[in-house]
Amino acid sequence: MTYKIMIVDDQFVSRELFKLSINQAPEYEVIYCIDSAMFADTYVLKSHIDLVIMDILMQDGSNGLDAAEKIKKLKPDIKILAVTSMPEVSWMNRAKKIGIDSFWYKEVSQETILEIVERTLSGESIYPEETPEVKLGLSSSIEFTPREIEVLRLLKTGVGNEEIAKKLHISQNTVKTHIKHLLEKTGFSNRTKLAIQSRITGFVIEDE
Repeated sequence: MTYKIMIVDDQFVSRELFKLSINQAPEYEVIYCIDSAMFADTYVLKSHIDLVIMDILMQDGSNGLDAAEKIKKLKPDIKILAVTSMPEVSWMNRAKKIGIDSFWYKEVSQETILEIVERTLSGESIYPEETPEVKLGLSSSIEFTPREIEVLRLLKTGVGNEEIAKKLHISQNTVKTHIKHLLEKTGFSNRTKLAIQSRITGFVIEDE
């Protein structure tokens, strides 16, 4: 039996490396290799596909998790392996909710992409125990509380303290306290620098 695989990744080098790795195994065949998640769901209707390797954040603004959710609704039996180099803390949880079978970090995972493909196709669901640790200013990402991360995620969108307070159902004084702690931990002089760096590092990228 030959397993049919589709690769969805906006980075040419990543696509080629995935394809090269997978083609080492005679039982696998890459039938589609595309650079956007925007219409990825339409490809599963064209041909039989056993597994999709899905990058998450694309340069054209499309999101691999959104595409994966559509694919799972259309063809729930298709295995999906989400891959990313960004440590955005919400993605792994959302992937589990969608029903994505496995999750792999490009640069830091000990297992190769081929190993994860093989195990996923054999019925395993493989997820890392935690997101990669990244530096945000003077602190490591593991040093922030869940509430601080929620505040940081909203802060990154440019909204004020009143809006953050409403969305999180907390007082504005509590928001101010969280932002004060975030600035103290990271060493940034103001909230704008904090927001920009949180986006650049990939620690928080977008709202769900």
